[in-house]
Amino acid sequence: MHSDWSTPFEQGNGNQTTTWAACIAFHQRLAAAFPQWLRFDEVGHSDGGVPLHCGVFSADGVFDSAAIKAAGRPVFFNNNGIHPGEPEGIDACMALLRDLCLDAERRAALGRTVLVYIPAYNVDGLLNRGTTSRVNQNGPEAFGFRGNARHLDLNRDFIKLDSLNARTFASVFTRWDPDVMVDTHTSNGADYQHVLTLIPTQPDKLGGRTGAHLRDAMLPALYAGMAARGFAMCPYVNPVKEIPDDGIADFLDTPRFSTGYAALHHCIGFMPETHMLKDFSARYHSTRALVDCALAWTVAQGDAIRAARAADRAAIAAGAPVPLQWQLDAAHSRPFRFSGYRAVYEPSRLGRYQRLRYDRSAPWQRDIPYHDRYAAMASVLPPRAYLLPQAWHDVAVRLQAHGVPLQRIARAGRVQAEAYRITHFEKRRVPFEGRHLHDALELQAEPLDAAVAAGDWLVPLGGPMDRFVVEVLEPLGVDSFFRWAFFDSVLDKKEGFSDYVFEDEAERLLATEPGLRERFAAWQATHPDQLDDPQAVLGFLFLAAQRYAEPECRRYPVLRLAALPAVLLAQAD
Repeated sequence: MHSDWSTPFEQGNGNQTTTWAACIAFHQRLAAAFPQWLRFDEVGHSDGGVPLHCGVFSADGVFDSAAIKAAGRPVFFNNNGIHPGEPEGIDACMALLRDLCLDAERRAALGRTVLVYIPAYNVDGLLNRGTTSRVNQNGPEAFGFRGNARHLDLNRDFIKLDSLNARTFASVFTRWDPDVMVDTHTSNGADYQHVLTLIPTQPDKLGGRTGAHLRDAMLPALYAGMAARGFAMCPYVNPVKEIPDDGIADFLDTPRFSTGYAALHHCIGFMPETHMLKDFSARYHSTRALVDCALAWTVAQGDAIRAARAADRAAIAAGAPVPLQWQLDAAHSRPFRFSGYRAVYEPSRLGRYQRLRYDRSAPWQRDIPYHDRYAAMASVLPPRAYLLPQAWHDVAVRLQAHGVPLQRIARAGRVQAEAYRITHFEKRRVPFEGRHLHDALELQAEPLDAAVAAGDWLVPLGGPMDRFVVEVLEPLGVDSFFRWAFFDSVLDKKEGFSDYVFEDEAERLLATEPGLRERFAAWQATHPDQLDDPQAVLGFLFLAAQRYAEPECRRYPVLRLAALPAVLLAQAD
Protein backbone atom coordinates (compact mmCIF):
# COMPACT_ATOMS: atom_id res chain seq x y z
CA MET A 1 0.00 0.00 0.00
CA HIS A 2 1.35 3.40 -0.99
CA SER A 3 1.98 5.51 2.11
CA ASP A 4 0.07 8.42 0.57
CA TRP A 5 -3.14 6.44 0.99
CA SER A 6 -2.74 5.46 4.63
CA THR A 7 -5.50 6.69 6.90
CA PRO A 8 -5.06 8.74 10.10
CA PHE A 9 -5.85 5.60 12.12
CA GLU A 10 -3.14 3.65 10.30
CA GLN A 11 -0.67 6.48 10.72
CA GLY A 12 -1.31 6.71 14.45
CA ASN A 13 -0.69 4.55 17.50
CA GLY A 14 -3.88 2.48 17.23
CA ASN A 15 -5.74 4.74 19.66
CA GLN A 16 -6.44 7.68 17.39
CA THR A 17 -9.34 8.48 15.08
CA THR A 18 -9.63 10.87 12.17
CA THR A 19 -10.93 14.40 12.36
CA TRP A 20 -13.85 15.53 10.19
CA ALA A 21 -11.60 17.65 7.96
CA ALA A 22 -9.10 14.82 7.40
CA CYS A 23 -11.89 12.32 6.73
CA ILE A 24 -13.64 14.44 4.08
CA ALA A 25 -10.36 15.44 2.44
CA PHE A 26 -9.36 11.76 2.22
CA HIS A 27 -12.58 10.76 0.45
CA GLN A 28 -12.40 13.78 -1.85
CA ARG A 29 -8.84 12.87 -2.81
CA LEU A 30 -9.87 9.26 -3.48
CA ALA A 31 -12.76 10.39 -5.69
CA ALA A 32 -10.49 12.77 -7.60
CA ALA A 33 -7.89 10.03 -8.16
CA PHE A 34 -10.37 7.27 -9.08
CA PRO A 35 -13.39 8.96 -10.72
CA GLN A 36 -14.07 5.86 -12.83
CA TRP A 37 -15.23 4.01 -9.69
CA LEU A 38 -15.97 6.56 -6.96
CA ARG A 39 -18.22 9.59 -6.70
CA PHE A 40 -18.19 11.70 -3.55
CA ASP A 41 -20.62 14.59 -3.31
CA GLU A 42 -22.15 17.07 -0.92
CA VAL A 43 -25.79 16.05 -0.38
CA GLY A 44 -27.03 18.44 2.32
CA HIS A 45 -26.15 20.38 5.43
CA SER A 46 -26.35 19.75 9.15
CA ASP A 47 -28.25 21.91 11.61
CA GLY A 48 -24.94 23.60 12.31
CA GLY A 49 -24.47 24.50 8.63
CA VAL A 50 -21.76 21.90 7.95
CA PRO A 51 -21.87 20.01 4.62
CA LEU A 52 -23.02 16.38 4.63
CA HIS A 53 -21.36 14.07 2.11
CA CYS A 54 -22.27 10.80 0.45
CA GLY A 55 -20.10 8.48 -1.61
CA VAL A 56 -20.99 5.90 -4.27
CA PHE A 57 -18.61 3.15 -5.37
CA SER A 58 -19.53 1.26 -8.54
CA ALA A 59 -17.05 -1.16 -10.13
CA ASP A 60 -18.40 -0.48 -13.64
CA GLY A 61 -18.69 3.28 -13.26
CA VAL A 62 -22.49 3.51 -13.25
CA PHE A 63 -23.50 6.02 -10.58
CA ASP A 64 -27.07 6.93 -11.46
CA SER A 65 -29.45 5.60 -8.82
CA ALA A 66 -32.40 5.27 -11.22
CA ALA A 67 -30.32 3.26 -13.72
CA ILE A 68 -28.95 1.04 -10.97
CA LYS A 69 -32.43 0.38 -9.56
CA ALA A 70 -33.84 -0.26 -13.04
CA ALA A 71 -31.11 -2.85 -13.62
CA GLY A 72 -32.05 -4.61 -10.36
CA ARG A 73 -28.56 -4.27 -8.92
CA PRO A 74 -27.98 -4.88 -5.18
CA VAL A 75 -27.21 -1.79 -3.09
CA PHE A 76 -25.21 -1.92 0.16
CA PHE A 77 -25.37 1.13 2.41
CA ASN A 78 -22.84 1.99 5.13
CA ASN A 79 -23.61 4.80 7.61
CA ASN A 80 -20.95 6.00 10.03
CA GLY A 81 -20.55 8.52 12.81
CA ILE A 82 -24.16 8.89 13.89
CA HIS A 83 -22.60 8.94 17.39
CA PRO A 84 -19.19 10.52 16.81
CA GLY A 85 -17.88 9.29 20.15
CA GLU A 86 -18.14 5.84 18.57
CA PRO A 87 -15.90 6.45 15.55
CA GLU A 88 -14.60 3.00 14.54
CA GLY A 89 -16.78 2.93 11.45
CA ILE A 90 -15.58 6.33 10.25
CA ASP A 91 -11.99 5.07 10.15
CA ALA A 92 -12.92 1.63 8.80
CA CYS A 93 -14.92 3.19 5.96
CA MET A 94 -11.91 5.23 4.85
CA ALA A 95 -9.79 2.09 4.60
CA LEU A 96 -12.55 0.11 2.88
CA LEU A 97 -12.94 2.68 0.10
CA ARG A 98 -9.19 3.00 -0.26
CA ASP A 99 -8.86 -0.77 -0.64
CA LEU A 100 -11.63 -0.92 -3.26
CA CYS A 101 -9.94 1.81 -5.27
CA LEU A 102 -6.46 0.29 -5.12
CA ASP A 103 -7.18 -3.44 -5.24
CA ALA A 104 -8.44 -4.80 -8.57
CA GLU A 105 -9.36 -8.14 -6.99
CA ARG A 106 -11.59 -6.43 -4.43
CA ARG A 107 -13.26 -4.38 -7.16
CA ALA A 108 -13.92 -7.46 -9.23
CA ALA A 109 -15.38 -9.24 -6.22
CA LEU A 110 -17.90 -6.43 -5.79
CA GLY A 111 -19.55 -7.41 -9.08
CA ARG A 112 -22.89 -5.72 -9.76
CA THR A 113 -23.29 -4.55 -6.16
CA VAL A 114 -23.09 -0.82 -5.55
CA LEU A 115 -21.71 0.57 -2.28
CA VAL A 116 -23.30 3.78 -0.99
CA TYR A 117 -21.89 5.35 2.16
CA ILE A 118 -22.09 8.35 4.45
CA PRO A 119 -18.59 8.77 5.89
CA ALA A 120 -19.62 10.92 8.87
CA TYR A 121 -23.32 11.52 9.52
CA ASN A 122 -23.36 13.64 12.70
CA VAL A 123 -20.84 16.16 11.47
CA ASP A 124 -21.70 18.71 14.16
CA GLY A 125 -20.98 16.16 16.86
CA LEU A 126 -17.77 15.08 15.11
CA LEU A 127 -16.53 18.67 15.13
CA ASN A 128 -17.40 18.97 18.83
CA ARG A 129 -14.26 17.02 19.66
CA GLY A 130 -13.10 16.28 23.18
CA THR A 131 -11.73 13.64 25.53
CA THR A 132 -14.23 13.34 28.39
CA SER A 133 -17.80 12.74 27.18
CA ARG A 134 -17.52 8.93 26.94
CA VAL A 135 -17.14 8.12 30.63
CA ASN A 136 -17.24 4.32 30.18
CA GLN A 137 -15.12 4.02 27.03
CA ASN A 138 -11.52 2.91 26.48
CA GLY A 139 -10.21 5.26 23.76
CA PRO A 140 -9.61 6.72 21.32
CA GLU A 141 -7.59 9.62 22.64
CA ALA A 142 -10.02 12.25 21.30
CA PHE A 143 -13.44 11.86 19.73
CA GLY A 144 -16.68 13.62 18.88
CA PHE A 145 -19.87 14.17 20.88
CA ARG A 146 -23.15 12.25 20.70
CA GLY A 147 -25.51 15.21 20.22
CA ASN A 148 -25.73 17.27 17.05
CA ALA A 149 -25.90 21.08 16.84
CA ARG A 150 -29.46 20.97 18.28
CA HIS A 151 -28.38 18.51 20.98
CA LEU A 152 -30.39 15.75 19.29
CA ASP A 153 -29.44 12.10 19.26
CA LEU A 154 -29.72 11.37 15.54
CA ASN A 155 -30.34 7.69 16.24
CA ARG A 156 -33.74 8.70 17.61
CA ASP A 157 -34.66 11.08 14.79
CA PHE A 158 -35.27 8.81 11.81
CA ILE A 159 -39.06 9.25 11.81
CA LYS A 160 -39.69 12.71 13.28
CA LEU A 161 -36.96 14.36 11.18
CA ASP A 162 -36.40 17.25 13.57
CA SER A 163 -32.82 17.61 12.31
CA LEU A 164 -31.60 18.63 8.87
CA ASN A 165 -29.25 15.66 9.08
CA ALA A 166 -32.18 13.24 9.26
CA ARG A 167 -33.93 14.89 6.32
CA THR A 168 -30.81 14.50 4.24
CA PHE A 169 -30.46 10.88 5.35
CA ALA A 170 -34.06 10.13 4.37
CA SER A 171 -33.45 11.64 0.95
CA VAL A 172 -30.33 9.53 0.39
CA PHE A 173 -31.89 6.36 1.76
CA THR A 174 -35.09 6.53 -0.26
CA ARG A 175 -33.25 7.53 -3.43
CA TRP A 176 -31.02 4.47 -3.25
CA ASP A 177 -33.45 2.07 -1.50
CA PRO A 178 -30.63 -0.17 -0.20
CA ASP A 179 -31.01 -3.90 0.29
CA VAL A 180 -28.62 -4.10 3.26
CA MET A 181 -27.45 -1.36 5.62
CA VAL A 182 -24.70 -1.32 8.27
CA ASP A 183 -24.78 1.58 10.75
CA THR A 184 -21.66 1.44 12.94
CA HIS A 185 -21.69 1.93 16.75
CA THR A 186 -19.96 1.28 20.09
CA SER A 187 -21.87 -0.33 22.96
CA ASN A 188 -22.39 0.51 26.61
CA GLY A 189 -23.49 -2.05 29.17
CA ALA A 190 -22.16 -5.22 30.77
CA ASP A 191 -18.56 -6.41 30.62
CA TYR A 192 -17.73 -9.57 28.65
CA GLN A 193 -15.04 -11.05 26.44
CA HIS A 194 -16.61 -10.42 23.02
CA VAL A 195 -15.16 -7.49 21.08
CA LEU A 196 -18.23 -6.95 18.89
CA THR A 197 -21.94 -7.50 19.42
CA LEU A 198 -24.62 -7.18 16.77
CA ILE A 199 -28.08 -5.65 16.60
CA PRO A 200 -29.80 -6.86 13.44
CA THR A 201 -33.16 -5.65 12.28
CA GLN A 202 -35.29 -7.86 14.53
CA PRO A 203 -36.22 -10.72 12.15
CA ASP A 204 -39.80 -11.20 13.35
CA LYS A 205 -40.45 -7.49 13.03
CA LEU A 206 -38.78 -7.33 9.63
CA GLY A 207 -41.08 -10.20 8.74
CA GLY A 208 -41.91 -12.06 5.56
CA ARG A 209 -39.34 -13.62 3.28
CA THR A 210 -36.77 -10.93 4.11
CA GLY A 211 -36.98 -11.66 7.83
CA ALA A 212 -36.67 -15.39 7.14
CA HIS A 213 -33.60 -14.81 4.96
CA LEU A 214 -32.01 -12.73 7.70
CA ARG A 215 -32.65 -15.26 10.48
CA ASP A 216 -32.06 -18.52 8.59
CA ALA A 217 -29.26 -17.58 6.19
CA MET A 218 -27.57 -14.23 6.65
CA LEU A 219 -27.09 -14.14 10.42
CA PRO A 220 -25.54 -17.65 10.60
CA ALA A 221 -23.19 -16.65 7.76
CA LEU A 222 -22.16 -13.43 9.53
CA TYR A 223 -21.45 -15.23 12.80
CA ALA A 224 -19.37 -17.84 10.97
CA GLY A 225 -17.56 -15.20 8.96
CA MET A 226 -16.69 -13.15 12.01
CA ALA A 227 -15.42 -16.23 13.85
CA ALA A 228 -13.20 -17.06 10.87
CA ARG A 229 -11.77 -13.54 11.09
CA GLY A 230 -10.93 -14.00 14.77
CA PHE A 231 -13.94 -12.25 16.29
CA ALA A 232 -16.41 -14.51 18.08
CA MET A 233 -19.44 -12.28 17.72
CA CYS A 234 -22.33 -12.11 20.18
CA PRO A 235 -25.88 -10.73 19.94
CA TYR A 236 -26.18 -7.30 21.48
CA VAL A 237 -26.03 -7.82 25.22
CA ASN A 238 -29.52 -6.82 26.31
CA PRO A 239 -29.81 -8.69 29.65
CA VAL A 240 -33.23 -9.99 30.69
CA LYS A 241 -32.14 -9.19 34.27
CA GLU A 242 -29.14 -7.16 35.41
CA ILE A 243 -26.28 -9.35 34.16
CA PRO A 244 -25.99 -11.53 31.06
CA ASP A 245 -25.63 -14.74 33.09
CA ASP A 246 -29.43 -14.94 33.29
CA GLY A 247 -29.91 -14.56 29.55
CA ILE A 248 -30.15 -11.89 26.88
CA ALA A 249 -32.94 -10.77 24.57
CA ASP A 250 -33.09 -9.34 21.07
CA PHE A 251 -33.15 -5.55 21.07
CA LEU A 252 -36.47 -4.29 19.66
CA ASP A 253 -35.30 -1.73 17.15
CA THR A 254 -38.34 0.50 16.68
CA PRO A 255 -38.42 2.90 13.70
CA ARG A 256 -36.75 5.75 15.59
CA PHE A 257 -33.51 3.74 15.30
CA SER A 258 -31.59 3.23 12.06
CA THR A 259 -32.28 -0.49 11.73
CA GLY A 260 -35.94 -0.04 12.66
CA TYR A 261 -36.21 2.68 10.03
CA ALA A 262 -34.62 0.32 7.51
CA ALA A 263 -37.23 -2.33 8.34
CA LEU A 264 -40.02 0.04 7.26
CA HIS A 265 -38.41 -0.16 3.82
CA HIS A 266 -37.96 -3.97 3.99
CA CYS A 267 -34.21 -3.39 4.16
CA ILE A 268 -31.97 -5.64 6.26
CA GLY A 269 -30.16 -3.43 8.75
CA PHE A 270 -27.32 -3.99 11.21
CA MET A 271 -25.94 -1.97 14.10
CA PRO A 272 -22.59 -3.53 15.03
CA GLU A 273 -21.84 -2.51 18.62
CA THR A 274 -18.19 -2.88 19.60
CA HIS A 275 -17.53 -3.27 23.31
CA MET A 276 -16.61 0.03 24.96
CA LEU A 277 -13.91 -1.42 27.24
CA LYS A 278 -11.92 -3.14 24.49
CA ASP A 279 -9.02 -1.15 23.07
CA PHE A 280 -9.81 1.06 20.09
CA SER A 281 -7.65 -0.91 17.68
CA ALA A 282 -9.56 -4.15 18.36
CA ARG A 283 -12.85 -2.30 17.99
CA TYR A 284 -11.72 -0.80 14.69
CA HIS A 285 -10.65 -4.13 13.20
CA SER A 286 -13.81 -5.93 14.33
CA THR A 287 -15.96 -3.21 12.76
CA ARG A 288 -14.09 -3.50 9.47
CA ALA A 289 -14.51 -7.28 9.60
CA LEU A 290 -18.27 -7.00 10.12
CA VAL A 291 -18.70 -4.54 7.25
CA ASP A 292 -16.63 -6.81 5.00
CA CYS A 293 -18.75 -9.85 5.96
CA ALA A 294 -22.05 -8.08 5.39
CA LEU A 295 -20.86 -6.63 2.08
CA ALA A 296 -19.66 -10.04 0.89
CA TRP A 297 -23.03 -11.61 1.73
CA THR A 298 -24.84 -8.83 -0.12
CA VAL A 299 -22.68 -9.44 -3.18
CA ALA A 300 -23.32 -13.18 -3.08
CA GLN A 301 -27.01 -13.09 -2.13
CA GLY A 302 -28.15 -9.71 -3.36
CA ASP A 303 -30.58 -11.09 -5.91
CA ALA A 304 -32.21 -13.35 -3.31
CA ILE A 305 -32.54 -10.43 -0.88
CA ARG A 306 -34.06 -8.22 -3.56
CA ALA A 307 -36.57 -10.92 -4.49
CA ALA A 308 -37.56 -11.34 -0.84
CA ARG A 309 -38.02 -7.58 -0.40
CA ALA A 310 -40.15 -7.36 -3.53
CA ALA A 311 -42.37 -10.22 -2.33
CA ASP A 312 -42.85 -8.60 1.08
CA ARG A 313 -43.71 -5.24 -0.45
CA ALA A 314 -46.20 -6.88 -2.78
CA ALA A 315 -47.88 -8.69 0.12
CA ILE A 316 -48.53 -5.44 2.00
CA ALA A 317 -49.63 -3.64 -1.17
CA ALA A 318 -52.15 -6.47 -1.64
CA GLY A 319 -53.62 -5.78 1.80
CA ALA A 320 -51.70 -8.01 4.23
CA PRO A 321 -51.97 -6.84 7.86
CA VAL A 322 -49.20 -4.61 9.17
CA PRO A 323 -48.07 -5.25 12.78
CA LEU A 324 -47.73 -2.07 14.84
CA GLN A 325 -46.65 -3.28 18.29
CA TRP A 326 -44.44 -6.11 19.46
CA GLN A 327 -43.72 -8.01 22.66
CA LEU A 328 -40.86 -10.31 23.56
CA ASP A 329 -41.79 -13.99 23.60
CA ALA A 330 -40.29 -14.66 27.02
CA ALA A 331 -41.26 -18.33 26.85
CA HIS A 332 -39.02 -18.97 23.85
CA SER A 333 -35.25 -19.05 24.01
CA ARG A 334 -32.33 -20.93 22.53
CA PRO A 335 -28.86 -21.49 23.96
CA PHE A 336 -26.05 -19.16 22.97
CA ARG A 337 -22.41 -19.84 23.87
CA PHE A 338 -21.46 -16.67 25.73
CA SER A 339 -18.02 -15.59 26.91
CA GLY A 340 -18.37 -13.51 30.04
CA TYR A 341 -16.73 -12.53 33.29
CA ARG A 342 -17.81 -13.37 36.82
CA ALA A 343 -20.18 -10.76 38.23
CA VAL A 344 -19.41 -9.66 41.78
CA TYR A 345 -21.66 -7.66 44.11
CA GLU A 346 -19.96 -5.86 46.98
CA PRO A 347 -20.62 -2.89 49.26
CA SER A 348 -20.12 0.47 47.61
CA ARG A 349 -17.68 2.87 49.20
CA LEU A 350 -19.80 5.79 47.97
CA GLY A 351 -23.18 4.95 49.45
CA ARG A 352 -25.27 2.34 51.26
CA TYR A 353 -25.84 -0.08 48.42
CA GLN A 354 -24.34 -3.10 46.67
CA ARG A 355 -22.34 -2.18 43.59
CA LEU A 356 -21.68 -4.44 40.60
CA ARG A 357 -18.28 -5.11 39.11
CA TYR A 358 -16.98 -7.75 36.72
CA ASP A 359 -13.94 -9.80 37.67
CA ARG A 360 -11.76 -10.10 34.56
CA SER A 361 -9.53 -12.59 36.34
CA ALA A 362 -12.48 -15.00 36.29
CA PRO A 363 -13.58 -15.46 32.67
CA TRP A 364 -16.19 -18.06 31.81
CA GLN A 365 -17.80 -19.53 28.72
CA ARG A 366 -21.14 -21.34 28.77
CA ASP A 367 -24.55 -21.42 27.17
CA ILE A 368 -27.02 -18.77 28.30
CA PRO A 369 -30.66 -18.34 27.25
CA TYR A 370 -31.04 -16.15 24.18
CA HIS A 371 -34.58 -14.84 23.65
CA ASP A 372 -34.75 -14.01 19.97
CA ARG A 373 -38.48 -14.09 19.19
CA TYR A 374 -41.07 -11.33 19.25
CA ALA A 375 -44.82 -11.61 18.75
CA ALA A 376 -47.05 -9.00 17.13
CA MET A 377 -49.45 -7.54 19.70
CA ALA A 378 -51.45 -5.19 17.45
CA SER A 379 -51.92 -5.19 13.69
CA VAL A 380 -53.95 -3.17 11.21
CA LEU A 381 -55.26 -3.79 7.71
CA PRO A 382 -54.05 -1.03 5.38
CA PRO A 383 -56.76 1.22 3.93
CA ARG A 384 -56.87 2.17 0.27
CA ALA A 385 -55.48 5.58 1.18
CA TYR A 386 -55.12 8.10 3.99
CA LEU A 387 -56.49 11.63 3.91
CA LEU A 388 -54.27 14.28 5.53
CA PRO A 389 -55.86 17.72 5.94
CA GLN A 390 -53.57 20.44 4.66
CA ALA A 391 -53.55 22.10 8.08
CA TRP A 392 -51.04 19.45 9.17
CA HIS A 393 -48.37 20.75 6.84
CA ASP A 394 -45.51 19.80 9.16
CA VAL A 395 -46.54 16.16 8.73
CA ALA A 396 -46.88 16.55 4.95
CA VAL A 397 -43.40 18.05 4.76
CA ARG A 398 -41.96 15.09 6.62
CA LEU A 399 -43.80 12.53 4.51
CA GLN A 400 -42.41 14.17 1.39
CA ALA A 401 -38.92 14.22 2.90
CA HIS A 402 -39.30 10.48 3.47
CA GLY A 403 -40.11 9.99 -0.21
CA VAL A 404 -43.81 9.26 0.28
CA PRO A 405 -45.86 10.19 -2.81
CA LEU A 406 -48.66 12.65 -1.94
CA GLN A 407 -51.47 14.00 -4.09
CA ARG A 408 -53.33 17.27 -3.69
CA ILE A 409 -57.12 17.13 -3.65
CA ALA A 410 -58.35 19.09 -6.67
CA ARG A 411 -61.75 20.24 -5.41
CA ALA A 412 -63.84 20.30 -2.27
CA GLY A 413 -66.36 17.59 -1.49
CA ARG A 414 -67.33 14.92 1.03
CA VAL A 415 -66.10 11.37 1.51
CA GLN A 416 -67.02 8.41 3.65
CA ALA A 417 -64.07 7.66 5.90
CA GLU A 418 -62.99 5.91 9.07
CA ALA A 419 -61.71 8.10 11.89
CA TYR A 420 -60.07 7.32 15.21
CA ARG A 421 -61.37 8.79 18.44
CA ILE A 422 -58.64 9.01 21.09
CA THR A 423 -60.22 7.64 24.25
CA HIS A 424 -57.13 7.56 26.46
CA PHE A 425 -53.55 8.78 26.25
CA GLU A 426 -50.60 9.19 28.58
CA LYS A 427 -47.72 11.44 27.72
CA ARG A 428 -44.22 11.25 29.17
CA ARG A 429 -43.66 13.88 31.82
CA VAL A 430 -40.02 14.39 30.83
CA PRO A 431 -39.04 15.48 27.30
CA PHE A 432 -37.35 12.91 25.12
CA GLU A 433 -35.31 14.13 22.15
CA GLY A 434 -37.15 17.42 22.04
CA ARG A 435 -40.68 16.02 22.33
CA HIS A 436 -43.10 14.52 24.84
CA LEU A 437 -43.83 11.00 23.62
CA HIS A 438 -47.19 9.31 24.07
CA ASP A 439 -46.50 5.95 25.70
CA ALA A 440 -50.08 4.84 26.40
CA LEU A 441 -52.82 5.20 23.80
CA GLU A 442 -56.32 3.82 23.31
CA LEU A 443 -58.46 4.39 20.22
CA GLN A 444 -61.98 3.82 19.02
CA ALA A 445 -62.73 3.65 15.28
CA GLU A 446 -65.85 5.41 14.02
CA PRO A 447 -67.38 6.12 10.59
CA LEU A 448 -67.26 9.73 9.44
CA ASP A 449 -68.89 11.68 6.65
CA ALA A 450 -65.91 13.98 6.19
CA ALA A 451 -65.58 17.31 4.45
CA VAL A 452 -62.62 17.54 2.11
CA ALA A 453 -61.07 20.85 1.08
CA ALA A 454 -59.23 21.58 -2.13
CA GLY A 455 -55.56 21.33 -1.27
CA ASP A 456 -55.86 18.54 1.29
CA TRP A 457 -53.45 15.68 0.87
CA LEU A 458 -54.25 12.19 -0.36
CA VAL A 459 -51.73 9.51 0.64
CA PRO A 460 -52.51 6.56 -1.66
CA LEU A 461 -51.37 3.04 -0.85
CA GLY A 462 -50.58 0.14 -3.14
CA GLY A 463 -46.86 0.80 -3.63
CA PRO A 464 -43.41 0.10 -2.15
CA MET A 465 -43.78 2.69 0.65
CA ASP A 466 -46.93 1.15 2.14
CA ARG A 467 -45.36 -0.27 5.28
CA PHE A 468 -43.67 3.01 6.08
CA VAL A 469 -46.87 5.00 5.54
CA VAL A 470 -48.99 2.68 7.68
CA GLU A 471 -46.55 2.61 10.59
CA VAL A 472 -46.16 6.40 10.77
CA LEU A 473 -49.81 7.38 10.14
CA GLU A 474 -51.52 4.73 12.27
CA PRO A 475 -51.51 6.28 15.77
CA LEU A 476 -50.79 2.96 17.50
CA GLY A 477 -47.50 2.60 15.64
CA VAL A 478 -44.67 2.69 18.17
CA ASP A 479 -43.02 5.66 16.46
CA SER A 480 -46.01 7.13 14.65
CA PHE A 481 -46.28 10.85 14.10
CA PHE A 482 -49.01 10.88 16.75
CA ARG A 483 -46.70 9.23 19.30
CA TRP A 484 -44.11 11.92 18.55
CA ALA A 485 -46.67 14.65 19.41
CA PHE A 486 -47.34 16.06 15.95
CA PHE A 487 -51.11 16.11 16.61
CA ASP A 488 -51.24 17.20 20.24
CA SER A 489 -53.38 20.24 19.57
CA VAL A 490 -56.44 18.01 19.02
CA LEU A 491 -56.17 16.54 22.51
CA ASP A 492 -57.75 19.40 24.44
CA LYS A 493 -61.02 21.29 24.08
CA LYS A 494 -60.71 24.89 23.04
CA GLU A 495 -63.57 26.16 25.20
CA GLY A 496 -63.87 25.76 28.97
CA PHE A 497 -66.31 26.33 31.81
CA SER A 498 -66.66 28.06 35.14
CA ASP A 499 -67.54 25.42 37.70
CA TYR A 500 -70.12 27.50 39.62
CA VAL A 501 -72.08 27.95 36.37
CA PHE A 502 -71.56 24.52 34.85
CA GLU A 503 -72.53 22.65 38.05
CA ASP A 504 -76.23 23.43 37.47
CA GLU A 505 -75.92 22.84 33.72
CA ALA A 506 -74.34 19.45 34.36
CA GLU A 507 -77.32 18.36 36.43
CA ARG A 508 -79.65 19.42 33.62
CA LEU A 509 -77.59 17.50 31.09
CA LEU A 510 -77.69 14.36 33.22
CA ALA A 511 -81.46 14.59 33.34
CA THR A 512 -82.01 15.25 29.63
CA GLU A 513 -79.18 13.85 27.52
CA PRO A 514 -79.66 10.15 26.61
CA GLY A 515 -76.93 7.84 27.91
CA LEU A 516 -74.99 10.50 29.77
CA ARG A 517 -76.17 9.43 33.25
CA GLU A 518 -75.11 5.82 32.57
CA ARG A 519 -71.67 6.91 31.32
CA PHE A 520 -71.26 9.15 34.36
CA ALA A 521 -72.18 6.31 36.73
CA ALA A 522 -69.62 4.07 35.08
CA TRP A 523 -66.98 6.78 35.41
CA GLN A 524 -67.84 7.30 39.09
CA ALA A 525 -67.46 3.57 39.73
CA THR A 526 -64.04 3.40 38.12
CA HIS A 527 -62.69 6.72 39.44
CA PRO A 528 -63.73 6.92 43.12
CA ASP A 529 -60.49 8.73 43.95
CA GLN A 530 -61.53 11.69 41.77
CA LEU A 531 -65.00 12.31 43.22
CA ASP A 532 -63.58 14.90 45.65
CA ASP A 533 -62.19 16.94 42.76
CA PRO A 534 -64.77 19.23 41.14
CA GLN A 535 -62.57 19.83 38.12
CA ALA A 536 -62.35 16.07 37.51
CA VAL A 537 -66.10 15.48 37.93
CA LEU A 538 -67.23 18.47 35.91
CA GLY A 539 -64.42 17.95 33.42
CA PHE A 540 -65.66 14.45 32.63
CA LEU A 541 -69.22 15.69 32.07
CA PHE A 542 -68.01 18.60 29.96
CA LEU A 543 -66.10 16.24 27.68
CA ALA A 544 -68.79 13.54 27.60
CA ALA A 545 -71.85 15.72 26.98
CA GLN A 546 -72.91 15.94 23.35
CA ARG A 547 -74.45 19.35 23.95
CA TYR A 548 -71.02 20.96 24.19
CA ALA A 549 -69.04 18.56 22.06
CA GLU A 550 -66.24 19.83 19.86
CA PRO A 551 -66.15 17.21 17.09
CA GLU A 552 -62.48 17.74 16.34
CA CYS A 553 -61.43 17.33 19.96
CA ARG A 554 -59.60 14.03 20.39
CA ARG A 555 -60.42 12.96 16.86
CA TYR A 556 -57.27 11.96 15.02
CA PRO A 557 -57.17 14.21 11.93
CA VAL A 558 -55.76 11.63 9.50
CA LEU A 559 -58.61 9.63 7.99
CA ARG A 560 -58.65 6.11 6.56
CA LEU A 561 -60.31 5.63 3.18
CA ALA A 562 -61.60 2.28 1.94
CA ALA A 563 -62.20 3.66 -1.55
CA LEU A 564 -61.14 6.62 -3.68
CA PRO A 565 -64.17 8.72 -4.66
CA ALA A 566 -63.85 10.84 -7.78
CA VAL A 567 -63.55 14.00 -5.69
CA LEU A 568 -60.22 12.74 -4.37
CA LEU A 569 -58.63 11.82 -7.66
CA ALA A 570 -56.03 14.45 -8.39
CA GLN A 571 -52.70 14.98 -9.99
CA ALA A 572 -49.55 14.37 -7.96
CA ASP A 573 -48.20 17.52 -6.35
